[in-house]
Amino acid sequence: MSKSGKRPSPLVADRRYKTPAEGKKAAPPPKTKAARKPAARQRTARRGISGWIAALISLIWRMIWGFAWRIGAVGALILALVVFYFYAQLPPVGDMLDARARGSVTLLDRNEKVFAWRGETFGGSTTAETVSKYLHDAVVATEDKRFYGHFGLSPRGIASAIRINLREGRGPLSGNGGSTITQQVAKLLCLGVPYDATTWKTEADYESDCRQGGIVRKIREVPFALALEVKYTKEEILTIYFNRAYLGAGARGFEAAAQRYFGKSANVVDAAEGAMLAGLLKAPSTYAPTNNLKRAQDRAAVVLDLMQEQGYLTMAEHEAALRNPATLSKAAEARAGGYFADWVMGEGPNFLTKDTTEDVIMRTTLDQKLQAAAESAMHAVLDNKLRDGSKTEAAVIVMSADGAVRAMVGGRHAAPPGSFNRATMAKRQTGSAFKPFVYAAAMDMGYSPADYVEDTPLTINIKGSGPYSPQNYTKKYLGLITLTKALEESVNTAAVRISEAMGRDVVRKVASEFGIESDLAAGPALALGASESTLLEMTGAYAGILNGGSSVRPYGLLDLRLQGDNVPLLGQDGGIGERVISQQAAEYLTYMMYMVVQEGTGGRAKLGSRQAAGKTGTTSAARDAWFIGFTADYVAGVWMGYDDNTPLAGVTGGGLPAEIWHEVMLRVHEGLPERPLPMLIPEPRLPPGTETQAPDPSYYQPQPQDTQPSGAVSSPQDPLAERILQEVLGIFGGN
Repeated sequence: MSKSGKRPSPLVADRRYKTPAEGKKAAPPPKTKAARKPAARQRTARRGISGWIAALISLIWRMIWGFAWRIGAVGALILALVVFYFYAQLPPVGDMLDARARGSVTLLDRNEKVFAWRGETFGGSTTAETVSKYLHDAVVATEDKRFYGHFGLSPRGIASAIRINLREGRGPLSGNGGSTITQQVAKLLCLGVPYDATTWKTEADYESDCRQGGIVRKIREVPFALALEVKYTKEEILTIYFNRAYLGAGARGFEAAAQRYFGKSANVVDAAEGAMLAGLLKAPSTYAPTNNLKRAQDRAAVVLDLMQEQGYLTMAEHEAALRNPATLSKAAEARAGGYFADWVMGEGPNFLTKDTTEDVIMRTTLDQKLQAAAESAMHAVLDNKLRDGSKTEAAVIVMSADGAVRAMVGGRHAAPPGSFNRATMAKRQTGSAFKPFVYAAAMDMGYSPADYVEDTPLTINIKGSGPYSPQNYTKKYLGLITLTKALEESVNTAAVRISEAMGRDVVRKVASEFGIESDLAAGPALALGASESTLLEMTGAYAGILNGGSSVRPYGLLDLRLQGDNVPLLGQDGGIGERVISQQAAEYLTYMMYMVVQEGTGGRAKLGSRQAAGKTGTTSAARDAWFIGFTADYVAGVWMGYDDNTPLAGVTGGGLPAEIWHEVMLRVHEGLPERPLPMLIPEPRLPPGTETQAPDPSYYQPQPQDTQPSGAVSSPQDPLAERILQEVLGIFGGN
């Protein structure tokens, strides 16, 4: 530092800011972070608690939003992957149309017309483009009016369904589901899970599992429905729906339903028919027209209203459809052959009938005209003769002489498949309807209808059981009578005497060879029908008498083939078998049974000038009443009784059963020319010991010569028969 006397210059910092121009304020220097803090605190302090709350909400919102969009992104990615997974597994549309695990059986009558179905029928594939426009529009209008505007899900539909469910007191997802058609297709496809017999006992269990509801099920439907929308067009989704939907009465798909209910293709149904079919989707069994036609028509009217409201029908079309509601085809309306169909299904092997995995066509012997005649005749008699509420049951069978069953009524009321069939399942005592087989044995061993037998009190001592004394129904005895008279009046003592003379084993053999397969009684009561049998067996056995003495195995199946094939897999199994008795014996027996109708207990069955033969039957305590008989054209059997074996009040085989038989045969023979029975008229014989006396004309009822069938001959006197008869009279002539 200089020591001169001058003072040092002052230190001056460099000017960093220019002097503002004249008249302008200098800009304040920028505030530092430290300077800003007091201001923020001041503002927060000024806002108080509300400021803290706002800041907290803002923080929470930022956290939620950040969490939500990340979760949403992950969820969307997972959904996309699941949709892609289902998409990759979906096959072409053509492979989705018929996925039944089991096939169906279509039954044709003798004229090859459909009369019944068993199993679930698939009428063949149809498409949304080829199906009737009315049916197409009815399904969309009823099931999903926004079908063409959504992508598989309808939030509005779901919200509406939840609101309806809550209003009606149900859970939000109970009842109305708000499902789109696409979601319904997802259910029909069971979300892609195929049927596995090892997992589900039956196909019904599988479908029940597929139709389960609930929130979890709805969530699982979403990706599958989206995959369907990605994979297929709207019309392809509808095509799957049209072919897989169940529509009642065993019909799977609209083509099968249209054929079943209306006898026409789904491609040509009109507005009323299309509306009825679409209405079935809500509840197929409830609204099936075969169950309740009026209910189905009312449901169809609701569908027609929806179609008109949504512009699918003009007002004129709507009114026309309401004025002319859909009705069933004749085959569906008649529901003919229900009991017959159940029976004939058992004629073939199970793997081609009840358990078939293919669609099978079964040609049968049923005659729908005769079936309708049998049903109407039975109701005509019983509806007029039985009191209201009576539980009396009845069954009817009509067959040809070779055992071909033409009609079968298994009960007074129509019943669903699998019901108890009294014509084939009910084993009941046969009563006097069994007696022709006793006389068949006698005729085959050389007896003549003009031979004699004693009708007097009879007692037989049975080893281990004591005395057996059969009684006649009238409690009266006629003395020495012809065999014809004995059968004509259904005389019990005479039947037992003949049975004992021929031998019970012989009688049992004749009856069993004629087709009565049931266990036959071992004692003398065998002759009086103490054994049990079915109406089918008994009617078949009588057919053997008509055809000249050969056994018959009743049958209903003509042949069975796969749908579309011309070569049968299975042919007729039944018909005429081995000869049981001689033709002469059969023709003698036919004459005796002819006299039962002409002069005996079967008088109510008489068919005027048309010849008919038959036999009545009433069991002990009148628990069963029978009439079985035949003309030259058909054999028919009628049974009446209670399912619980309650005795009938005032009913015998010659009463209501004979009347039903008469009415059935009158209707069955409408338009048929009269033909004589194949019977032989015996030559009159004198009672033993009265060879010099003239025969009593009341013992014989010879057929007028002008109606004698060709080939009939008179029976010569048979010394062997006389000797056997004398022995019978000597052994069983009294107590």
